Amino acid sequence: MNPTYQYDYSTGADAVAPVAAGGLMALFASMMIFFFLFGIAIYIYMAICLMKMAKKTDTDNGWFAWIPILNIILLVMMSKKPMWWIILFFIPIVNIVAMIIIWMAVAKNLGKPEWVGILMIVPIANLIVPGYLAFSKSENVSTVAPQPTVQTSPPPPPTVPPVQQ
Repeated sequence: MNPTYQYDYSTGADAVAPVAAGGLMALFASMMIFFFLFGIAIYIYMAICLMKMAKKTDTDNGWFAWIPILNIILLVMMSKKPMWWIILFFIPIVNIVAMIIIWMAVAKNLGKPEWVGILMIVPIANLIVPGYLAFSKSENVSTVAPQPTVQTSPPPPPTVPPVQQ
């Protein structure tokens, strides 16, 4: 007879032996500890990336990256959007669109293509994109040399001084 399996004749239900229940609880507890530590590691990684991006964009208060609501404020400041955009992060569905737009603006401010911000909705890419933006060699848009302007209209004709007689 298997000691981990018992049939309860009074209720007609299967029961798990106490030894097996203890093993299941240990497995559950170890999984919870693993996921907690994994979540803490991701939080630290994202905070470091946000601090590095704030430094690249010359945004004040990079330490906001470590505090839960303040990191949203830091993102809005890095994207150079109005502060009322913070409210959009607390509205369901709208927060996804606001997040994409803000990450696109942050990518643009870091001298990267805007489509990189769209990748933040892709599950594994949203772990890679902040690291790419934070640790890649990028130039701040404000430090990029201005492009020469191309004149589209012909120059005015030279003026000839009147001939004196």
